[in-house]
Amino acid sequence: MQKIVEWVKKHWDVISYLFFGGCTTVVNWVSYYLLFNVFHVSNIVSTAIAWLLAVIFAFITNKLWVFNSKSFDRKTLVHEIWTFFTARVLTGLIDVGIMFLTVDVWGMNTPFWSTFWKIVSNVIIVILNYALSKLIIFRKQGEKQKEK
Repeated sequence: MQKIVEWVKKHWDVISYLFFGGCTTVVNWVSYYLLFNVFHVSNIVSTAIAWLLAVIFAFITNKLWVFNSKSFDRKTLVHEIWTFFTARVLTGLIDVGIMFLTVDVWGMNTPFWSTFWKIVSNVIIVILNYALSKLIIFRKQGEKQKEK
């Protein structure tokens, strides 16, 4: 049991990142469903609002519980918000680029291949988002000091 507890502590940021990532996906899907199907907002607007709500949810959960960034001073908060949203827009564009290249340009537009490439793309995006969050956005103060 002790080894399990040690393993969980050692990998807590990855475990919590995956858990809250799943929750973020639920926020996105539920928001989209409600906006599009219940409130009859257009597809693109529903998608954009659902993405924004999911990114806000992800920022809060990543800041507080995944990477334990408890600082709310103005400089830190502006840096975290700016870099988080910029990174998510960047990885969103990479996702769109991967899907455009594989499905539209390379013609892999069958249900099997489009789903395959969406899964591959999502794995890449999750890894990139985690790395950007850990190494740049929510980096601990001590780690920032070492670089100077």
